Amino acid sequence: MNLAQLQERSSNACELCAATGALNIYEVPPVVNNIPDREIYICNKCLAQIEKKEELDSTHWQCLTTSMWSEIPAVQVVSWRMLNRLRNESWAADNIEMMYFDDATMEWAKATGDHENDMSVDLHKDANGNILENGDTVVLTKSLDVKGSTVNARLGTVVKNIRLDTNDTNYVEGKIEGQSIMIKTIYVRKQGA
Repeated sequence: MNLAQLQERSSNACELCAATGALNIYEVPPVVNNIPDREIYICNKCLAQIEKKEELDSTHWQCLTTSMWSEIPAVQVVSWRMLNRLRNESWAADNIEMMYFDDATMEWAKATGDHENDMSVDLHKDANGNILENGDTVVLTKSLDVKGSTVNARLGTVVKNIRLDTNDTNYVEGKIEGQSIMIKTIYVRKQGA
C-alpha cells in the first residue's frame, strides 16, 4: 500500500490514537506473503512505544478501546499486541477478552511473540536513570582504564556524540582521545540532565 492510499484510508490521522501530524508508515511484522496491506499509518508516539524506544504510557493507549474495532487487520493485530503488553491493566484485559480473530490473523498476531511481553522497556539509561539517545553528550562518573590501550579515561571526561549499543542497553560507544570505546552506562551521566 502506498503513502497516498494510507493517508486516504486513515483520513491523515494515526490509525491507533487518531493524532494528526508527524505520521509514519509502520509495516506490521513479521513479513507474511499471504497477507496484503500489512502497513498502518501511525504517529511518532505510537511508533516509539511499539518499537520500545520509550516507556509505555498507559493513558495514551486508552485509544485501543476504539482502534481494536478497526476493519483493517493490521490495525487489529497491533491493537491486540499492545493490549497484551498492558494486560495488567483491567481495561486492557477486558478488551483482550472481547477481541476475536480468524485463525490466520491470530497466527499473524502471535507470530512475533510480542503478546508475551509486558510493559517493561529496556532503554539505555545513565547512572541517574536518565534516558540516553544516540548523539547525546555524557560525562564519566568514574575513572576507567581502557582495555588494550594506554588511554585512561578520567572522572569528569566529557564524551560527545555517543552511539547506543543496539545489542545491550548496558553499553554506549564513544570516543576518548580519538579512540572508540565501549562504556558501561552505569559509569556515565547525561550532560545537562
